Amino acid sequence: MNIVIEFFVVTFKVLWAFVLAAARWLVRPKEKSVAGQVCLITGAGSGLGRLFALEFARRRALLVLWDINTQSNEETAGMVRHIYRDLEAADAAALQAGNGEEEILPHCNLQVFTYTCDVGKRENVYLTAERVRKEVGEVSVLVNNAGVVSGHHLLECPDELIERTMMVNCHAHFWTTKAFLPTMLEINHGHIVTVASSLGLFSTAGVEDYCASKFGVVGFHESLSHELKAAEKDGIKTTLVCPYLVDTGMFRGCRIRKEIEPFLPPLKPDYCVKQAMKAILTDQPMICTPRLMYIVTFMKSILPFEAVVCMYRFLGADKCMYPFIAQRKQATNNNEAKNGI
Repeated sequence: MNIVIEFFVVTFKVLWAFVLAAARWLVRPKEKSVAGQVCLITGAGSGLGRLFALEFARRRALLVLWDINTQSNEETAGMVRHIYRDLEAADAAALQAGNGEEEILPHCNLQVFTYTCDVGKRENVYLTAERVRKEVGEVSVLVNNAGVVSGHHLLECPDELIERTMMVNCHAHFWTTKAFLPTMLEINHGHIVTVASSLGLFSTAGVEDYCASKFGVVGFHESLSHELKAAEKDGIKTTLVCPYLVDTGMFRGCRIRKEIEPFLPPLKPDYCVKQAMKAILTDQPMICTPRLMYIVTFMKSILPFEAVVCMYRFLGADKCMYPFIAQRKQATNNNEAKNGI
């Protein structure tokens, strides 16, 4: 009898979850504040990482920027400081005008810290994380964004590049999470953001290492989310970000069927990050951009494999990475020729 009652309770909760999900589509939830919270972003020196840094800066978060490239990381920090100065000026103007109704975060608390870190190396991650705790404080928002792509067919890809792709795109999430999650668990507060890819939900030819790394990190994120729920740590939120191809230059040359391209163009980086920020600040567990990716993922799950192959071929998605790989190979050959190799 108890199991029957429990079954009906679970059924009600499942149906209620659908109702809440539908409500989010109709009524936009209120965004939470991250003002004054320490936000760490990996791969902050360029691309989506830089844009995430600017968005969190506009919301008055204290930023910790990690990147393997010191110069580009400092450039991002400079952009963040410019935003902070604008916020300080706006605060000063508001105070002069006597508009003190809203709480204003003192500018002295708005700081950005930069660290050169190779997230693909476990020891480097742990040492840098310890420095962050000593010099900045405990991290409240962790954005695992750093990523690489080798751009080689499997049999042409050096083993070292395959290992590098797995280390940076997947294993690094384990190290950063192990470094900062314990304190989040102690205070039952925090947010872990996993920037994955649509290629972590469905795959294509020619990028086996990249797809494997993204599938791996999606699995890691989902398991971690379930573990936090099982531990009843509802104060720690997780958000999985799975964008379609983003026009950052990472996959330059990638092309789907030309007749389809106008309907499914590469995403603008600004749009991708703004959509992700909406999801993060409303504690949305997952976001696929554009929404068509939800449908593609669902169809891949229910259709026979041969049907998926037919769909890929119609869209031109089966060999969409081949032009990108050819460009990378040509660039490599040109560099070798230039260096006299």
